[in-house]
Amino acid sequence: MSTHEQPAAPGGCSRRSVVRGAMAVAGGVILGGAIDLGLAASVHAAPEFPVFNRRDWGARAYRRRAKVLDNGPTHIVVHHTATTNSTDYSVEHAFALSRSIQRYHMTANRWDDTGQHLTISRGGVVMEGRNGTLPAIRRGRHVVGAHTANHNSHTIGIENEGTYTTALPTTELLNALVETCAWLCVAYGLNPSLAIVGHRDYNATVCPGDELYAMLPQLRTDVGARLARLETRLAQLGPAEIPAADWPAYPEVPVGERRAPYYHGPVLSRAERTV
Repeated sequence: MSTHEQPAAPGGCSRRSVVRGAMAVAGGVILGGAIDLGLAASVHAAPEFPVFNRRDWGARAYRRRAKVLDNGPTHIVVHHTATTNSTDYSVEHAFALSRSIQRYHMTANRWDDTGQHLTISRGGVVMEGRNGTLPAIRRGRHVVGAHTANHNSHTIGIENEGTYTTALPTTELLNALVETCAWLCVAYGLNPSLAIVGHRDYNATVCPGDELYAMLPQLRTDVGARLARLETRLAQLGPAEIPAADWPAYPEVPVGERRAPYYHGPVLSRAERTV
């Protein structure tokens, strides 16, 4: 069974009135294709790593522009791609992965575009997914994706290359995942202890695999530590500001779930079929 305790958020003011000001002071902005979480001189700045955009990896043209909401997401959903655990950590392989995912989503699923917002390869390469994702993050807005059934309007999805039912992610992937989640928490004023969840927390699926799922508590801790190194205290979204319908329901993990590359459980409800 999927278990995850939602700890109480730390005290302090609501993020809704001040988070964008905090962003301007504390960072979390894409600068020249890189993430910079430490702009103040007294802060130990994070090593910059590139977030490659759709043009970089050669995305196909989308059929229809993604819907953009004025409000940011409440949760960050961690997925695995359910593909082989490749030992090719090159940028070229990462770009090919993004193209393969998009091809599957648009050709096999007949969607308008790739479903996830961000993709991380086993080599730690971070790439934009659904069209409009990077501009929306810069503005504190949310692109509606196709990655978590019934919850795409308020969650941002990160696809992590590989299958983690028994295997562990690479160090490169995990490091990139920490930095990516920290960036998103700054951009949207999210508390990592509350916001970072697995796909199985919302839908009946094994995704993101038992091994990666078991690492989520440490991921939350590592992201929290990363944010603590910022000079300015960030206002964060508290539990009272998250609608009841947006919280995970923690369904049972199914036995004998279908296994196929790029398939990792429910991603769209009937009401969300226009994607």
